[in-house]
Amino acid sequence: MDTPPNHAADGTGYGTVARVNHWVVALAMMAALGAGLGLEYLPLEPATRGWLMGWHKTIGVVVLVAGLWRLGWRLRTGVPAAVADTPSWQVRTASASHRALLAASILMPLSGIVMTVFRGRSIDLAGPFSIPAMGNIGWLAGGANTVHALVGTLLVALIGLHVAAALKHHFIDRDQTLRRMVRG
Repeated sequence: MDTPPNHAADGTGYGTVARVNHWVVALAMMAALGAGLGLEYLPLEPATRGWLMGWHKTIGVVVLVAGLWRLGWRLRTGVPAAVADTPSWQVRTASASHRALLAASILMPLSGIVMTVFRGRSIDLAGPFSIPAMGNIGWLAGGANTVHALVGTLLVALIGLHVAAALKHHFIDRDQTLRRMVRG
């Protein structure tokens, strides 16, 4: 069987596209999450709040587009096998957490977009691009707000688990798990 174009020649590593997808989504998602947490918990001046909200929404759209691209690429190429000697419970847990992170990279921005446009607000993006307001539909905006909040909380936990697991593999197990997402 041919090795998918996403993987290293031995089928155990990630190719350049998969690694770039991972880091673009990860960094953009953490930036949007950081901005969202700042909007929620910091005492900001109205002008600063508006500026940060604009960036939060723009980055969220980037996360959605990159997340959809990542999902498509992953469906097309699959994922490499786990590092040898990884216990089966860790393989199952990693698979579930990766799927949840991928789902969150789509649900989080999508719920934010639905929440905004169905509260009667457009989302202004760079240049002439925008997502138009769709009217004020309270139940839809409210449901999207609930999803946004719940997925945001889950996302903080999932990112923490993901980073902790990667560091555990690197510093305790001393295996190739983290290295193959950094170097392929």
